Amino acid sequence: MHTALKFPLVGEDVLITGAGPIGQMAAAVARHAGARYITITDISPERLAMAEGCGADVVLDVATMKVRDAQRSLGMREGFDVGLEISGQARALQEMIENMNHGGTIALLGLPAQQFEIDWTMVVTRMLTLQGIYGREMFETWNAMSAMLSTSEVLRSAILRTITDVIPAADWERGFEIAKAGTAGKVLLDWSTLDD
Repeated sequence: MHTALKFPLVGEDVLITGAGPIGQMAAAVARHAGARYITITDISPERLAMAEGCGADVVLDVATMKVRDAQRSLGMREGFDVGLEISGQARALQEMIENMNHGGTIALLGLPAQQFEIDWTMVVTRMLTLQGIYGREMFETWNAMSAMLSTSEVLRSAILRTITDVIPAADWERGFEIAKAGTAGKVLLDWSTLDD
């Protein structure tokens, strides 16, 4: 929520890198907030399949296609206006920067496993804004999400679709293994099954 709404989205073309549960939710929020076109990228066939119903216009496997292919299929003449970097992958951010419109904005949520190079000349000459996102804006993002969910069954459905597993809390180790495999959506632990 914090990442998706960091920059204005009405009428904007949005690129989301990372089709896991957070990327899927970001796509659903961006759609609800009025984005014109939304492209979401990943390399996981399972996650890309899950992302198809999240509100994205293009779900792109970047192992076999380039972001420019999505732009062409959407008839975009310029780059993306807003980027939501969720994956934490070096190449994802690098390709995002290469495909941003002049004056574009990028919200960075994904945490990279290691340092990597950025083409700062491109960032400067295209006048891109990069904004790190960490955590949430206490209460503001919760209140905004509650309001959105109460007014949109489409958004509610898209968010609920990201939940693929509900595991009894006592079986938390299995829940963590499912999440670690990277093929599931959101994995929730059900605490109501524990004895008092």
